[in-house]
Amino acid sequence: MSFVVAPQPTTEITVVGSSDTFPVHRVYCVGKNYADHVKEMGSTPDRDPPCFFMKPADAVITNSEVPYPPGTKNYHYETELVLAIGKEGRNISEADAPNYIFGYAVGFDMTRRDLQMGAGGIGHPWDIGKGFDHSAPISSIYPAADVGHINQGRISMAVNGETRQDADISQLIWKNNEIIAQLSRLFLLKPGDLIYTGTPAGVGAVVPGDKLVAAVDGLGELAIEITSPE
Repeated sequence: MSFVVAPQPTTEITVVGSSDTFPVHRVYCVGKNYADHVKEMGSTPDRDPPCFFMKPADAVITNSEVPYPPGTKNYHYETELVLAIGKEGRNISEADAPNYIFGYAVGFDMTRRDLQMGAGGIGHPWDIGKGFDHSAPISSIYPAADVGHINQGRISMAVNGETRQDADISQLIWKNNEIIAQLSRLFLLKPGDLIYTGTPAGVGAVVPGDKLVAAVDGLGELAIEITSPE
């Protein structure tokens, strides 16, 4: 049996210290997960319920050039710690959640802010503002077996050498273990899943030519350049 159209290739991410790659299955994201960011977006921080949304697997990119997307005039960065899931699980307890994390990475949840806010304002989902092509740049994955579990440490980002975001992972409203536990009650988590855990305050617009460098303590940096539209 053959396909009526050619299947698309699996998105793969390099793994630090290994020649093997991490195949992306699903991409889950957590919104409104740092109090100061929630406030800067005009909302009140709370924990009930967590704000989950998704991006397509092929929105994940590992190249350093990120084209400015169509349909927007307000293109934002959001720097995030990313969890890479290593085994299948449902109804995972918070205590057992670290056992499901294969590793960690630095990511950007790139956002067409005008489209996101416009959709939210009329009760529509965020898909067109969040789930577009090239919207999930990511660094190589650092295995938890090598770096331990990342529950605190500086998360920062600079645009053209100027620091725009600077916070600590410990400031997450929903912690990593809680995120995994909550998601696993709603979805069957599988090896290859990525979870973008949320962004600190300091988000803002970028334009072609801007150079962005994000960093998380223990995970190195993720450097990208915004290029002209495709």
